[in-house]
Amino acid sequence: MTTHIPIRDPLSALANTPEDAVLAVIIGVQGPSYRPLGAVMAILADGQRVGTLSSGCIESDVVHHAQTALENGRPIRVKYGRGSKYVDLPLPCGGGLEILLVPRPDPAVLATLQRKKSARATCMLQINPETGALSVTDQGDTGFINDKFQIRLDPEIFFYVFGKGPEASTFAGMVQSAHYPNLLLSPDDETLDFGRAAGCATRHLKQAEFPADLRPDQWSAVILFFHDHEWEPPILMSALASSAFYIGAQGSQRARDARHLEIEALGASADDLSRLKGPVGLIPSVRDARTLSVSVLAEILGVSANS
Repeated sequence: MTTHIPIRDPLSALANTPEDAVLAVIIGVQGPSYRPLGAVMAILADGQRVGTLSSGCIESDVVHHAQTALENGRPIRVKYGRGSKYVDLPLPCGGGLEILLVPRPDPAVLATLQRKKSARATCMLQINPETGALSVTDQGDTGFINDKFQIRLDPEIFFYVFGKGPEASTFAGMVQSAHYPNLLLSPDDETLDFGRAAGCATRHLKQAEFPADLRPDQWSAVILFFHDHEWEPPILMSALASSAFYIGAQGSQRARDARHLEIEALGASADDLSRLKGPVGLIPSVRDARTLSVSVLAEILGVSANS
């Protein structure tokens, strides 16, 4: 009986397993699909699955074909849904998927992908469907390029969470539970203790500033949860000087207006102010830390999806 590991990154799992494993990739989509073109799943030697290719309707069968690929030592292409010979495995969405199974993916290439991931650099994983040979390039989009299929791999959203109190620790804990990379920064020991208990990386803030060694990139979100708003202006000014795609701060409309006046006095431009979100979240006037966290996370993910 196979088991499923729901969240872990499949490529990281493959890079960290010394045993026989299989890389499964969606290389074709017809009609509606639960997962996109280029979605990946890892099948480890003990049958464990990392990642998903559907809503759960084909994964066990994919594992069966993965075992065949390992035995034969060469890639296999399998179709499900539309145009498939496996009529007993229809896709509930009514679409069609083609899956490529690559046995024993090259560990050197997987290690290169991990280095790119650590450096938060976009890269392309190229796969030869006939031989299973892997390579890495720096530019392109997901899909077939001549005789190779490639997958665009962008860095995950990194959440820089500043603040004090349950809003900051609850939000940091939520993004940690979803396995997003994050850092919780607070002047408050209790807030940091709650964050560490949730597994978050933490840093103690001794003064109102954005640490100089942190450099948010274009895949970063900076969110402030302070009730003492005097902490905000210097942190926000540094955030606005970064490439972060989302910058926001908790507070009412009145707090937002006061915040804008303060950072304008520090030299913020009209373009800077237009980048600053507030009040944050999709649900107005939230007064519960959990609901606020969900509301803000949904807003950030929405901005990311549309950027």
